[in-house]
Amino acid sequence: MSNDPEARGARRGLLIILSSPSGAGKSTLTRRLRDWDETLRFSVSATTRAPREGEVEGRDYYFLSEPEFRRQVASGEMLEHAHVFGNFYGSPKGPVEAAIEEGRDVLFDIDWQGAQQIQNSDLGKHTLSIFILPPSIAELRRRLESRGQDSPEVIAKRMQKSWDEISHWAEYDYVLVNDDLDATEARLRAIVSAARLKRIQQPSLTDHVRALQMEYEERS
Repeated sequence: MSNDPEARGARRGLLIILSSPSGAGKSTLTRRLRDWDETLRFSVSATTRAPREGEVEGRDYYFLSEPEFRRQVASGEMLEHAHVFGNFYGSPKGPVEAAIEEGRDVLFDIDWQGAQQIQNSDLGKHTLSIFILPPSIAELRRRLESRGQDSPEVIAKRMQKSWDEISHWAEYDYVLVNDDLDATEARLRAIVSAARLKRIQQPSLTDHVRALQMEYEERS
């Protein structure tokens, strides 16, 4: 783990948003980022779909009725939400706010629409958004085809969706071209490390500067 435990208690947590088209390497980079810092946790989403076998409330999802989900959206208790294949999904705000105040970073694996909702929320100032681009369209297609899971028709649909995602690259704080996995991982670590040191993430700096001022005045 790369963090100094004492330093973690002196800062606010980050909302780290990672987005990319399918096949750009986001899942691998996310896994490596969590291996680098084991304190990183994914935001637990809420959903209106029924639990599947083995899923645990509060670990895999928060399972809500549709009326309750709609109520939470209306009252501002969801950071972002979407309607997907007949069910609602969203990111509850309360657990994320608690994590931020405790100095814990929260990962979000969401698309550009969810990213915009979070960035435009009142927690947006604590958000770090990163988009992962493939080195080329040909390489993106090769990666999708190499999985051996989809028909040509499905791959064509994934490619169209991927381009829709790529078209929103300029809406992110940082954009990384994943042409070399190790190099991209190193850049990703550097971005997260730097964002943790932003002034707004370090509320204890105010007290430190006040102490410096008092010391200066005593010596003047």
